[in-house]
Amino acid sequence: MSTPVRNVAVPNTAAADRRTAPIPLARLTAVELRKLVDTRAGFWLTASIGVISVVVAVAMLIADRNSPENLGFGEFFGMMNIPTAIILPVLAILLVTGEWSQRNALTTFTMEPRRERVVAAKLSAALIAGVGAVVVALVLGAVGNVIAGIIYTDPAGAWTFTAAGLVNSFVLQMFGLLLGFGFAALILNTPGAIVAYFALPTALSLITELVPWFKDNLGQWIDTSTTNMPFQSGDWATGGEWARLLVSAIVWIAIPLTLGVIRVLRSEIK
Repeated sequence: MSTPVRNVAVPNTAAADRRTAPIPLARLTAVELRKLVDTRAGFWLTASIGVISVVVAVAMLIADRNSPENLGFGEFFGMMNIPTAIILPVLAILLVTGEWSQRNALTTFTMEPRRERVVAAKLSAALIAGVGAVVVALVLGAVGNVIAGIIYTDPAGAWTFTAAGLVNSFVLQMFGLLLGFGFAALILNTPGAIVAYFALPTALSLITELVPWFKDNLGQWIDTSTTNMPFQSGDWATGGEWARLLVSAIVWIAIPLTLGVIRVLRSEIK
């Protein structure tokens, strides 16, 4: 007598693996990069970098028409970094706080429940945007320099530029961007993070100027306006200047960012 064979369901392990496989970090980063420009605020902030840079270049060409020595590539590049240094940290803040302010973090962390990967993707997107901002400053500076060389006589349009100037500009852009990112992760509120980014370092700078003891002892190590100043030139910073910048980065970036990541990982989504 034969025994009937029952149909036994075999689990589809391949499909299960696909369901549990994490979203690639590159894809998450691409999504976060798109978030920089797919909102009205993000789009106009990004566009304003280019618009303000063009206005700055035109203003330089007009204001320095009698001072051609101020119309070199190094000068144009330095001025192009001013709007990006102001706007880029705000973009980083919006990138972090947007989902919490607009209450769509639930959707994000449902698609990718590993919150640390979302934070890593946001940080990667912010750093890529920072590198892109430096490249944009280089390109627009080069365009302004070419125009200056055509309109005015030497030394306007000179291509004198140092590697130290490029490195210093990159360091300052990354410092400001990470500073805004850290405050955003810690506060998780767009207005609060923006106010903290602009107000707290400014308040500390005022204390540094008004209190001589603080300036001579703590200010030179934790006041960002003081530690950033050596990197605003085209010369290489000394070891002591790098050390002071590192200390201020620990105080203003590493500590808020660490606490902010912990908060993001543990906060209840409402």
